[in-house]
Amino acid sequence: MSTDYQQAREALGARLRDLRFSCPGGRLTGQQLAQRLGWPGSKVSKLELGKQTATPEDLRAWADATDQPDLYAELAARLAGFESHIRSWRRALANGFAPLHEGLTQELERTSELWMWEESVVAGLLQTPEYARHVLRRYADLMGSASDIEDGVRSRVQRQEWVYRPGRKLHVLMWEAALRSLICPPSVLAAQLDRLAGVIGMDTVELGIIPFTASVKIVPANGFWVLDDRLVVAEDWHAELWLDDVDNVTLYKKVWRTLRQSAVYGSDAHNVIGAARRALNPL
Repeated sequence: MSTDYQQAREALGARLRDLRFSCPGGRLTGQQLAQRLGWPGSKVSKLELGKQTATPEDLRAWADATDQPDLYAELAARLAGFESHIRSWRRALANGFAPLHEGLTQELERTSELWMWEESVVAGLLQTPEYARHVLRRYADLMGSASDIEDGVRSRVQRQEWVYRPGRKLHVLMWEAALRSLICPPSVLAAQLDRLAGVIGMDTVELGIIPFTASVKIVPANGFWVLDDRLVVAEDWHAELWLDDVDNVTLYKKVWRTLRQSAVYGSDAHNVIGAARRALNPL
């Protein structure tokens, strides 16, 4: 867990402890507050020490139980402030794929230029519905949640309309591994590769492929998006990170440009895609 995230969680815990101490009816012990809330005493302790992330419902209950309901808005703002930067996959997928996609779609709507890097999966904005279905199903199986896979597929496909709008530009880099990973049946991957070959030459898409044989200047890892030089969305196994500070946006753009030095475009990219396509149907 990142230091920034943990510090923010501890700061929220300290504020919760302040509310317990400043209860208008008199300072409450942790056990007294737990009894009011109907919680185990360990939950109060974990929240105050920053060892557990509060939910909006926890914060409202805390504000009410300490007779300070007007402070709920402040607590909720604190939570939104740091949770907007690290979004746990497990917690997010508890509400399904569609809501998970909505936040990113809203950000994309106000974006005119997008830089993407994927090391082992085809970029979401270029996925076929069937390929997307298999990718989402794999994540759902891993996390043991999210039953609305079809809603997620529809959301992902609808988001792709962005690519076809005038004034938009998508810069995509993918490692050759993304063309060959059998996250889906070979027939589905074949159709996906045909789709990729078809976007080469579009005026709104710049597609670069880093071949396995290319000399790379940085480890090809960790997929991410950079939206208009204002926001980075990076993925890890446990969470999706949203980074909007200048230093991190600058760093990720530098990573993207460094990766680009190893990429091929145009007919050369088409040849790499074609080789991966032929490998699915060897003579």
